[in-house]
Amino acid sequence: MKYYQVQNNIFPSSYLKDLGGEIQASPYFTTNNLNRDFIQTKGFSVVFQRQGIKTVQEKFPFFKPYLDLALQSSCNAFYLNPLLLQEGSRVDPHIDRSLRSYCKTIEPPSLVTVLYVRVPENMEGGELILKSNNRQIGKIKPQTNLLVYFQGNLTHSINSVKTPGNRLSLVCEQYDLTDREIEDVPIHSVESRAIRNHHRSNKL
Repeated sequence: MKYYQVQNNIFPSSYLKDLGGEIQASPYFTTNNLNRDFIQTKGFSVVFQRQGIKTVQEKFPFFKPYLDLALQSSCNAFYLNPLLLQEGSRVDPHIDRSLRSYCKTIEPPSLVTVLYVRVPENMEGGELILKSNNRQIGKIKPQTNLLVYFQGNLTHSINSVKTPGNRLSLVCEQYDLTDREIEDVPIHSVESRAIRNHHRSNKL
């Protein structure tokens, strides 16, 4: 893969409709727990190792078709987060290292996978911008049922959304960690501002 690739019409529209509804109905879905680069966004995060995939799919069965398709066999740790942007939302330039709270010296993920679950028609703004060494190598206009894979070491951002409506995507950072690094990653855990006590346990 050279920087990124895009696939259209991956899932039945009925699945995307159900997926969007389940995400927004989740008790974990609220103002994002992500860092300050994520402006006026909503979501939650699920951290898991490969051995925790089955448990995550049991807890969140609506993620299963996406995970079955998107997860790479070469990766052993994952950071999954639904991400909702509305008018005025944006994501500033960054390189993903969301497992850094568990592994201080972690490298970026091997790749990042984004599924656009729901995108308003005629939305203005909200494009995904990909850069390598400060050079723009991709500008992806979101559309419902578009799947994007991009290299995890790319700087990326999301332009400010300028029109009403919900831009909902499902993002998965996929890591290939060493045996030492993965010891510090939960087998499965949920991160959400809706959880009163942020604890890193191996229980959902």
